[in-house]
Amino acid sequence: MPIFKIKHITNYKYESPVRDSANQIILFPIKDDLQKVIKHDLNISGSPEIEIFIDYYGNEVGTFTQNEPHTQLKIFSKVCVETFPKILPQDDIFSGAQWNSLSRLKYEVPYIDYLRQESFEGILQLKETALGIKTDEDTPYQTAIKYCAYVFNNYEYIKGVTAVDTTIDEILKLKAGVCQDFAHILTAMLRLTGIPARYVSGYICPNRDGMRGEGATHAWAEAYLPEYGWLGLDPTNNCIANENHVRLAVGRNFADCSPVKGVYKGGFEQIMEVNVSVGYNDDDFNDNETYFQPKEVNYSKPAPAITTSRAKNSYQQYIEAMQQQQQQ
Repeated sequence: MPIFKIKHITNYKYESPVRDSANQIILFPIKDDLQKVIKHDLNISGSPEIEIFIDYYGNEVGTFTQNEPHTQLKIFSKVCVETFPKILPQDDIFSGAQWNSLSRLKYEVPYIDYLRQESFEGILQLKETALGIKTDEDTPYQTAIKYCAYVFNNYEYIKGVTAVDTTIDEILKLKAGVCQDFAHILTAMLRLTGIPARYVSGYICPNRDGMRGEGATHAWAEAYLPEYGWLGLDPTNNCIANENHVRLAVGRNFADCSPVKGVYKGGFEQIMEVNVSVGYNDDDFNDNETYFQPKEVNYSKPAPAITTSRAKNSYQQYIEAMQQQQQQ
């Protein structure tokens, strides 16, 4: 099974000193039967304490603050992870039965968010395109494969043409973007056809093969298939996401999975530099930066207790807050 050694550096530089910086990081690879985290070193300039919790979608999320004035914030994650191949769908169930099974999921809580598509100007046009691609005989698996190929063939991969806040309407007009944009279009097509779809952030690791999306965090989609589960689809490379894809987080869109985000007090001008490299040998994992003092993430520490089967969403928190106020 492949073992990847991944270095992910995020470096913020500020024109003038900033303070009271509150940050969130989702840099902890998913741990399940398909991914084993062998070692994870995480270093943040200033050595703040990192609080880790599990969010609504099951991702490990870290939060930290930097109260003292600073002109640079550097987050350095080094992870060694082993991945395992997932058996692909046999797709031997009649298509009608599969679509009927999917239609019943719209009332089940784990899939509601992944079936609901936020409205946008071109939603009817994209739905018409999606429905025109599939045939009545196509299973959900065959449909998802077709949609993945459609995005790959009809959208041009151009770095820098979009930003993290680029809307689906803008992507539709540009007919171009990067992995994040491709994943957003694919998830929308799947949802508009009744297939639960979620956005995935992570890394693509076959740098020996020269696939698109290297040198930065990568993004793709997962489609939920009856009698199978979640299947990863990478529209940037028109392939199934399997053992060469390392997953960091899942959610509805990029906003749910952003590797690093935060706020601060101070000047507006800032520069953000991101560098991701993937290695296969122990030498690839060594680092020459003298400032770096590895702080291994303790995965043996139990996650904070969650009172329900899923973490509370913002609406649940709001209701509880209102109830507490009424009781006071």
